[in-house]
Amino acid sequence: MDSARIRQLLRPFLEPQALDVRRLSFQPGSGCGESAVLTETQVRQLSTYLDLLLRWNSRINLTAVREPEEIITRHFGESLFAAWHLSSATSPAPERQRRLLDFGSGAGFPGLPIKIWEPHVELTLIESNQKKATFLREVIRALGLDSAEVFSGRAEDFRQQADVVTLRAVEKFERSLPFATRLVAPGGRLALLIGESQVAPAQRPEPGFRWQDPRPIPLSSKRVLLIAVKNAGEEPR
Repeated sequence: MDSARIRQLLRPFLEPQALDVRRLSFQPGSGCGESAVLTETQVRQLSTYLDLLLRWNSRINLTAVREPEEIITRHFGESLFAAWHLSSATSPAPERQRRLLDFGSGAGFPGLPIKIWEPHVELTLIESNQKKATFLREVIRALGLDSAEVFSGRAEDFRQQADVVTLRAVEKFERSLPFATRLVAPGGRLALLIGESQVAPAQRPEPGFRWQDPRPIPLSSKRVLLIAVKNAGEEPR
């Protein structure tokens, strides 16, 4: 897919109205009223990622979505929407290498697009399915991503914590959520890409988190981004 078409498809997820500036704190000159701009390198990486996904999806079940443009909007767009909110909300200093864990990564969403958006992030993709883990390693290799790795085991066996933990489209969501919350470092963020019906179940069992308002995902009537900040004094249970 050509670069211009990729940019066009992703534009709704990176427009000012998609980033609700009323809910975030920005430094002067942050450009929060402007559309986010993908660099040529980022667009090229997204295109390569798409090609790999389409090729591998014919052999292993990575996504039920088959149309390239729908993959761009449903998977890449949603992931970049989360990336923009997370990077704008935290504004890490250049020397601060933030650690991100993508829980149940599957085909790499949202972890890999977030890494493309923020190359300085130290990324671990947690995926127990060995075929999917092999695919993720191939994407990392093909895109030349530094500080990115795959943990091909169960998430409950992963012991390190991170500044940001993402969770999207995992099986048995309510069972998986407690494991994800334990991976968030005190003061860190949990970012969930979920359906509206999952918001209340997500918030109910996690009293150690401060929940922000759900943010509607563009081009979706019932999907939201839900971000929570873990209290600084909270430790894994």
